[in-house]
Formats: sequence, C-alpha cells, structure tokens
Amino acid sequence: MREIPFFKPSIDKAEIELVNSVLDNNDKSDKAEKLEATVKKYTGAKYATATYNGTSSMHLAMCALDLKRGDKFICSVNSAPAAAEVVRHFDAEPIFVDINADDFNISIDKLSNTLVKQAHKKLKGVFISHIAGQPSDLDPIYELAKKYNIKIVDDAMSAFGAVYKEKKLGSFSLDSEISCFRFSPQSKHSIAGGGVMTTSSEELNDRAKLLRNHAMVSEGWDKFGNLGYLYNVVDIGVKYDINELNAAYVLGQLSKIDKFIARQKEIASIYDKELANCPHIQTPIKKRDHIYNQYIIKVDKNRDSFAKALKEVGIFTGLHYIPLHLLSYYKTKYALKVNDFPTALANYQQILSIPIYAAMSDNDVLYVCEQINNIAKHRV
Repeated sequence: MREIPFFKPSIDKAEIELVNSVLDNNDKSDKAEKLEATVKKYTGAKYATATYNGTSSMHLAMCALDLKRGDKFICSVNSAPAAAEVVRHFDAEPIFVDINADDFNISIDKLSNTLVKQAHKKLKGVFISHIAGQPSDLDPIYELAKKYNIKIVDDAMSAFGAVYKEKKLGSFSLDSEISCFRFSPQSKHSIAGGGVMTTSSEELNDRAKLLRNHAMVSEGWDKFGNLGYLYNVVDIGVKYDINELNAAYVLGQLSKIDKFIARQKEIASIYDKELANCPHIQTPIKKRDHIYNQYIIKVDKNRDSFAKALKEVGIFTGLHYIPLHLLSYYKTKYALKVNDFPTALANYQQILSIPIYAAMSDNDVLYVCEQINNIAKHRV
C-alpha cells in the first residue's frame, strides 16, 4: 500500500557535509555560533541564543524574563502544550484565551477582555502562537501590550521564516520582547533538531546565554570546549545549549529554508485547488502571509473516522491542536469546563492536519487530494 507519512525530512549533501565536518574536525567546533549568526541575518534579529530544541527556547525565555511563582502568563488555549508547560515549571499560572475560528490564532477581542480581568502586577506577559505558519495580527496585540505594560513572547514553533507586514518574525523591527523558534520536525524520534530564542534586548540575551549553561562563569572556554580552571555559578541555570552535530544539521536545513517555504506554498496551492469543491471539507483561510508548516483542513462530519479512513489508504494525519483546557492536567488543575472556550472547542471537533513538507512530490499531493475527495463523497 502506498504511504504518505505526516512528515519526511529533506536531506541532501548539505547536511551530510556539515555533520561530517564536525566529526572530522572536532578540535574546533563553531557550528552553534554560526547557527546563531545565520538566524540573526535571516530574521533581522539583534541577538540569537541557540538551544537544544524549541521547548527549551521557550523555557529559557521564561528564565530570562525571571518568571516567578504566582506570576501569570497568558497563552492561547489552542497552543501546543509547551506554552503552558514552561509557565507551570515556575509554579506560575497560565491564563488561557479563546481563538479565531478562521486562522486558529488568539482572538484579539478575547485577549483584550482577559487583560481587563487579569490586570495585575503579577501578569507578566503573553505567549502569541502563530498557528501553522500564519502570524497572528500583531499590531493590535502590541498596542494592548503597551497599554497593560506586559511582554509579548512569540511562540513561533511552526513559523520560522513567516512574515508579518514584510517583517520576519523575530526581527528587531517588531515589538515582541522575545521570539522562540523550533527547527525540529513534529515527530517523536526526529533525526536532529534545535531551537533558538531571539530578542532585541541585550540584557535578555546576556541573561539567556548565562543561564543556558548552568549559569557558569569562568575565565572562558578553550578551543577544545574545556571550561576554565576556576569557575563559579551565579544563578540557577539550565543545560540547553545546542550540540555541534545538531547545529550542523540545522545549518544544512536553514540553507534551504526559503526553498522549503516556497515548496510548501506550492503544495498548499494544489490542495486549495483540488479540495475547493470537496464536500464536507474546508481548506485553510489565509488572512496574512502563510508559510504552511501545517495545512489544517476542517471536516464537518465525523472527523475521527475521516482520519481513520485516510490512514487505511496510507495517509497519516495530525491534530493541531487539542485545546489545552481539554487536557487532563489543566482541566483538573484549574477546574476548567469543556465549554469554557467555545471557538477552540468547535474548531477542535473538526480540524485535521494533512501532510505538507518539501519532500512531497506533486504525485504524493495529488494522491492525498484524490483520497480525501473519494472519502468525502461517501460521508453521511
């Protein structure tokens, strides 16, 4: 049976040569620094701190902002679990906000209402998730942030390379305090990956780089990566620095990022065309620049059985995302009710992410479309 995985990496000699250069020249590693420089140049960020994965970049951002017990941090209820998770690691409180029905990003009206209710010195900031690679509408969000004196942190796990009004997410010309990105694919056993935290604040960057390696200070590191003879620990840190092999792999991927995005947009246009008249299926609504790191359709009848039918013909799918208030930990911890976030709930009952990645051929894409159309015709 033909199989179309949900994700498949595009790897060629770029990654192989870079990884081999680390293995062959291990007396002088510099791929992590090159990765940070590449990210700064590509996004227009002033500072970049590379991390082991995307979640560690988000947790490091909270460390840099000095989040404390009892503090509050807002996030979309349609975020990946990492957003609320990194807040809870400080025994701080995530505050959930409902979403737009069309682009699945945080509702600005609901955010405004939440800020009125939560206006307090303990409210520190907002994670703004950019779902599937389509940025949230940032200008009104920045206005709210200034009004309530809170920090905006981009949860751009699925949006590296995305553009808001001709500015890349992470750019110093945008008003986000920190932007967090992921380079790892959405799979449990990825080949390699990494994350990065960008900021325009020298203070936040310096603090992130300090905390990233146990908050150690010393006379410096030698060319072999050995810590100086004497060292000190000046804060509670973490161990989130990216290793050279992962940095090499990510550099190879970033050398093709614009090609990946262009190919994803091509695939999305095929999906848009081939599924335009498909019964029971709604294709994604594009409101702003969209890089389609996920292609999320809505199935108006029996979404779960639809996903099962696709799997039976070799097509693997995903859910982005199960609303956080439906997950056992948060539902129990905060006594949340199923209907507390009605738009996210209604979306969740219909959404389905179908395969989209640069390694897909046109034949792969057309096969997915053919099977979706065939299954949809028999919906009851």
